[in-house]
Amino acid sequence: MITAIREVRRAKGMTLEDVARACVPPTTAQTIGRLETGTRTVSVGWLNRIADALGVQGADLVRLPDRPDIAVAALLDSTGAHAPKRPATVAPPVATPDHLAIRVVASIGDYRAGDEIWCDRLAPAAFARALNRDVLVPRPAGRFLFGRLIGREDTRLLLLPLGPGTRQQVVTDPPWIATAVRLVRTL
Repeated sequence: MITAIREVRRAKGMTLEDVARACVPPTTAQTIGRLETGTRTVSVGWLNRIADALGVQGADLVRLPDRPDIAVAALLDSTGAHAPKRPATVAPPVATPDHLAIRVVASIGDYRAGDEIWCDRLAPAAFARALNRDVLVPRPAGRFLFGRLIGREDTRLLLLPLGPGTRQQVVTDPPWIATAVRLVRTL
């Protein structure tokens, strides 16, 4: 199996040691190095552990012949755009059953009209992972609340809606929430 572990790790600005520490359970930098160079065979279990540590999906670490990667032409920083020192690619996003999308039709907060916000659906046991993130919360009668999850008290979620002058909202015992993970903006 050909993997893109090294490319994704470098794109995230992480060292071998960073990834090794972020794995659950933690491992060694040497093991990560062997897995990304192909010296050691990458199992599905290892692929998923490394993907979690990098904050991506396991599919993002596998090079598939029918999924073209996008070449990185330049790296952008505070001094401008620069050519990468070595060839790099990024994998286009792959949808999963837990993905939801929000289409922004009028600008609000940091979001502009035309933006798409990709979200990952979380079960109640995982709500803590969404603290200080923008989340979509279902409400009765097919309504939703979208805002920053600023606190959690037992089964109550405390949200700060987007926009100036908004007041904190409290939602009790939602069946799921979806945390914003990717912004797609047409320029």
